[in-house]
Amino acid sequence: MGEVFDTVLGLILGAILMYWFFSLFRKKRNKEITERQSTVLLDKIRSVCKLVSVEGDFAEIYHYENTKGSFLSLFKSKKKALIVIKAKAHIGYDLSKLDLKADTETKRIILSHFPQPEVLSIEPDLQFYDIKNGIFNSFSPTDLTQLNQEAKHHIKEKIPESGLMETARKEALQAVLLVEKIVETIGWKLDYSALEISNREKQFIEE
Repeated sequence: MGEVFDTVLGLILGAILMYWFFSLFRKKRNKEITERQSTVLLDKIRSVCKLVSVEGDFAEIYHYENTKGSFLSLFKSKKKALIVIKAKAHIGYDLSKLDLKADTETKRIILSHFPQPEVLSIEPDLQFYDIKNGIFNSFSPTDLTQLNQEAKHHIKEKIPESGLMETARKEALQAVLLVEKIVETIGWKLDYSALEISNREKQFIEE
């Protein structure tokens, strides 16, 4: 009788031990899967990288003039042109600058910092009028490259007064909601309670 009891007790203890090992293995495996999910998710969000939220068109008249001395500066040769700059500026957010942390216990992505809008790209289209070359100073391909750079800088200086940055700031919530949708694709939640959101935006979220 004692042998039977010992056998049954051994089986019970063995089953308990096996269950404990199985539970420990499953918990560890679930933790590894969750941590891997969080890493993939954060990489996925950052891979979106730059998000354009506002696009603006500019048309500016630019007067270009360059004077070059020659023959020991005894003679000066001037070239000039009237340039019409038509440019398209893209304002948005660099999502690689997001401050994101993963809470694997609650399956939450915590967003504690959202970047300010910035100029993502400027695409200038230059049209030349009234071109006048000097005798020893004429336009070259190098000048065109330089003028493209100057045109970008000229348009960039016009952006602050255009209101595009303010418009982009108003679109920040839409960018946050996009990140939230990405997070929800694998059943996680985005926690952006640390961000400052206006009452109007909060009302939009609740609706």
